[in-house]
Amino acid sequence: MNKPVEVDAVNFESIVLKADKPVLVDFWATWCKPCLMVAPIIDELAEEFDGKVDFAKVDVDTNQKIAANYGVMSIPSLIIFKNGEPVNNMVGARPKTEIKKNLESAIA
Repeated sequence: MNKPVEVDAVNFESIVLKADKPVLVDFWATWCKPCLMVAPIIDELAEEFDGKVDFAKVDVDTNQKIAANYGVMSIPSLIIFKNGEPVNNMVGARPKTEIKKNLESAIA
């Protein structure tokens, strides 16, 4: 079962920036209701894209520097990284179809 991995300042580079496939990073917080609404969608997509895309979560409360480095001003923010670079940024609770379309684009 493919699940999003919690990342922080210690492992962000190895898990996200040095990944050999695209990585969707979910910038979220425990108090953010829209973040909690998006979480099950991210879990479903992690299953659907198992082996094609990796999934990670960054708690912005405990990892403010990472969020600031990527211009995260609102959460949830979903950023797709490819070859260590952000290639797509979705802000706010997005529908599964939109997230899926952007993931498919990243692996094409």
